[in-house]
Amino acid sequence: MARPKDFDRDRALKKGMEVFWQQGYEATSTDDLIRALGIGRQSMYDTFGDKHQLYLEALRLYEANSGAEFFKRIYESPSPFVALGDYILAIADGTSADRARGCFVVNATNELAPSDPEVAAAIRANSARCEAAFERILREAKQCGEVDQSVDERVAARFLLSTIRGLRVSAKAGVETKDLRAIATLALSTLNPR
Repeated sequence: MARPKDFDRDRALKKGMEVFWQQGYEATSTDDLIRALGIGRQSMYDTFGDKHQLYLEALRLYEANSGAEFFKRIYESPSPFVALGDYILAIADGTSADRARGCFVVNATNELAPSDPEVAAAIRANSARCEAAFERILREAKQCGEVDQSVDERVAARFLLSTIRGLRVSAKAGVETKDLRAIATLALSTLNPR
């Protein structure tokens, strides 16, 4: 008879996500994970599989949590486009700890996506979801006169996602707040009605 697990799986997964997010995949050892999760080695393997499977699950958790929070904020705003712009500008204003940690998805893109097909597939799926949402926001913004009618929504959605990811990398690299805000402002201004 299997012994029941004596830990909260969701809480352990969140702790694992925090370790990977802070340290990256390669710098995180199995011992680091066991200490953070507060469980034994065999319990980790029985529950999550290996380190790589835990990482993939942590990446999905991050996407689900950050995506839900982001899109809730966007769609509860009277102007989703203004809210999106505020979000992009806010990247520059993050705390030094948040800036140093970066975005888990961007970190995964830089560290693992080039050599890990499963991570690359997860990043592509995340990008497609973001781009589709941004396209909807841009279409609505055009109807409200917030975005120039000549803007191609698909290209602009990809541009905004690339801008967000580039700002995240630059923030992590220590680019100054004023410079990040200037970049974000310039990017958003290219979409304004002429």
